Amino acid sequence: MKHRSCRLFTLVLVGLCVSLFFVGADAKNITLQYWSWGSSAKKQNEEIIAKFEAENPGVKIELMTLEPTEYWVKLRLLANQGKLPDVFNMSSGFLEEWAKAGFLKDLTKDIEEDFNKEDFYMNVLDVGKDIAGTSKYYALPYDLVTTVLFYNKDMFDKAGIAYPNKDWTWDDFHKAAKKLTIVKNGKVQQYGFWFFGRYTNVESWIFANNGNLINQATHTYEPDANAIEAMKFLCELVTKDKVAPAKKEMGAYRYQDVFPHGVAAMWVDGSWFIDNNRIIIGDKFKWDIAEVPIGPHGDGKTAYGWPDFFALSPNSPNAAMAWKFAKFFAGQGMTLDMFTAGMIPAYKPLTESPAFLEKDKQPANIGLLLTQAAKTLKTSYTQGWSEWRGYGPAENLGLNGIIDAIIDGDMPFDEGMKKAEININAILKRYYK
Repeated sequence: MKHRSCRLFTLVLVGLCVSLFFVGADAKNITLQYWSWGSSAKKQNEEIIAKFEAENPGVKIELMTLEPTEYWVKLRLLANQGKLPDVFNMSSGFLEEWAKAGFLKDLTKDIEEDFNKEDFYMNVLDVGKDIAGTSKYYALPYDLVTTVLFYNKDMFDKAGIAYPNKDWTWDDFHKAAKKLTIVKNGKVQQYGFWFFGRYTNVESWIFANNGNLINQATHTYEPDANAIEAMKFLCELVTKDKVAPAKKEMGAYRYQDVFPHGVAAMWVDGSWFIDNNRIIIGDKFKWDIAEVPIGPHGDGKTAYGWPDFFALSPNSPNAAMAWKFAKFFAGQGMTLDMFTAGMIPAYKPLTESPAFLEKDKQPANIGLLLTQAAKTLKTSYTQGWSEWRGYGPAENLGLNGIIDAIIDGDMPFDEGMKKAEININAILKRYYK
């Protein structure tokens, strides 16, 4: 009897070992789905995937690359079905909505226990928490963009004006814009500045003046006095001072081409336009970048900027490997050539490389982007942001269109501000019930 019991125990033990062996073998045969936006990034994605698969034998990454419009439509369908890919790209503009809908895995424990914080800009991760309106991490950033003042050095030299610096105030900017505006025979030959209602053109100045558009506690559009001051200052550059053109006057250009074609001496917009400037300007003139001038109520400690993220499905059967892949992709898997000029890697070893400074190219002051990345970053992203900001069908109702109407002379400033408050709060009310 004792002999039979020992034999039975031995058989069970052998069977258990065999079972564990095959479970271990299956654990290595993992397939992850990764979805990315933008066909231009497909080759780069494939390179990173190849490196990760080489370092993790038995792991296979299935890549799906779609254009942004198609990407979000299909991804939303999968989200509603509970069938999201294991890892996917996430925009700052949708982070709050998706986190609150339960579509994103909570990454707080992963970041706190399995993440080298010294290698990343942690303030960029914290921006993700601020945008999501939570104390938890729901996404891992892989890059950052900010806004800068582009300026034409040749025009400054010709006008005898010192270049912008970190201490430049609105008064300094205003004086330069006036001097850089050239009028001959009643016609403007050169504008000192160019802007229109676009979010980067306007909100850069609002945050530089320590202003805010949104009351985060009530989820309502309540521009404070500093924000109103910034928007009025900008609009009067066109309507009063005539140092910047009305938007309708620039219809012959793409908005990002006005500055590189030499029509205006200064322009505030996204750092990612460095690449477009290099292509169009070539060696036609010298140009550089500086910080957005500090407003009367600003302190120079904040910057307008936001990241792009990786997010993970909350339903992934391979959550640990999905995290390992996202962490690899955001960090050591990346190389500098995978970033368009003006985009800042969230992974510090890349930004700290001498190659990041591209000393053989314009702008000479590209190191400014690292200064920006280390500041407190602010945005105005909310649910329904693209709608109240004025994109697509909401163009005329959103803040973009209202500011354009003001600088085009179709609406007084005060009337525009009242209309913006009514329209935007009607939109936000639908999202925050």
